[in-house]
Amino acid sequence: MDPEAVRHTDSANERERPKYSIGEVAERSGLSRDTLRWYERIGLMNYIGRDHTGNRRFSDRDLEWLELIARLRTTGMPVADMIRYAELVRAGEQTFPQRLEMFRQTRADVLDKIAELQKTVAVLDYKIAVYEGRSEFVPPVTLTAHTSEGTDT
Repeated sequence: MDPEAVRHTDSANERERPKYSIGEVAERSGLSRDTLRWYERIGLMNYIGRDHTGNRRFSDRDLEWLELIARLRTTGMPVADMIRYAELVRAGEQTFPQRLEMFRQTRADVLDKIAELQKTVAVLDYKIAVYEGRSEFVPPVTLTAHTSEGTDT
């Protein structure tokens, strides 16, 4: 067998090996034990291995999945959509087009939020300049277009 293929297989097997307790995963992920159990119960987490005493044991792959879920939560993606994504992943490669579309839509939503936040920063910068007595700042278009607040302090 090809030595590189053996190393890749060994590495993949190591990623899959259950080795972390729920407490360790809670600490690493910043999630509570209850949240981790809930994620498993609602199908957001794939099957979580158990040790000989029945305690949950998580793998590096599980930690990577939790990192992705955390990022998706940050985007504002609803839990139902995250569960749908998890189902698509479990269904296999034939769901790549649906997963791609989910990520494209989520990316577009995030870019819209970023644009809105940039407008908010412009308004805040203007108000800070007003309160600091700096007159070189011009009210942002969003401020003067949507409210009469543009001139008062």
